[in-house]
Amino acid sequence: MPLLLLVSFVWAFSFGLIKGRLAGLDPTAIATVRIALSALMFLPFLRLGKIDRLTTIKFTLIGAIQFGAMYVLYLGAFAYLHAYEVALFSITTPFYLAIIEAISQSRWDSRLGAATLLAVAGAAIVSWQTITTTHVANGFLLMQASNLCFAFGQFAYRRVRAKTSGTSDRELFGLLYLGALVVTIAASLLTGAWPAFHPNQQQWLVLIYLGIIASGLCFFWWNLGATRVSAATLAVFNNAKVPLAVACSLLFFDESANLVRLLIGGTLLIAALVLGKAK
Repeated sequence: MPLLLLVSFVWAFSFGLIKGRLAGLDPTAIATVRIALSALMFLPFLRLGKIDRLTTIKFTLIGAIQFGAMYVLYLGAFAYLHAYEVALFSITTPFYLAIIEAISQSRWDSRLGAATLLAVAGAAIVSWQTITTTHVANGFLLMQASNLCFAFGQFAYRRVRAKTSGTSDRELFGLLYLGALVVTIAASLLTGAWPAFHPNQQQWLVLIYLGIIASGLCFFWWNLGATRVSAATLAVFNNAKVPLAVACSLLFFDESANLVRLLIGGTLLIAALVLGKAK
């Protein structure tokens, strides 16, 4: 759980830190640079000789879905939604985790379901704003597909990793970023992003931060943490970044927020976490 909490804080802080800094850059190119930097971090640790071919394929596909497809769909949603609407529509990820877990177990875990409901309700209370976008359906569907990809990747990594022995997480995580890189490169080539991709010095610094910290280390820590907690705890933590992001905006970026909603939503998320850990 400490790893999931650490990553939630980093992601929460990142919302305010990168706000508006990458405007004008093609999102698929941004995603490709982020994943490429992440891959460069972990490729030196990759030990293909210790991983059989089938397992190699599985982890590569997990990365292609959890990080590659998720990023492409997520960034595509910004063409139809305001940033706050993207944040609002991201809170359904715990539902998808609960559904996938229920399908795999052939039964519905009522404790997982209750914790998930509280986590989504808490995040919704904190992040809710009036939806004003005209083509909201397109953005909503893209976000739900993105959420599903991220949820499936977490579930799949937990399952496949539990059956993989003789290698550490860092020795195989480069496979996930390679899979994601294939997807983001393909998407960027289809959009023709590169001729107009000219980041300035400040934007390069932000991209390096995103690739090394927010994506590289944090995705690794997140999946590692996901293998050490219950499905209910993992589902709740998928929405922990929402109230934390609001709190960071208040503390570090001098932005306004509804404190009553923050307290109510945060309390619901804490209750969900306690319920998720209950025996």
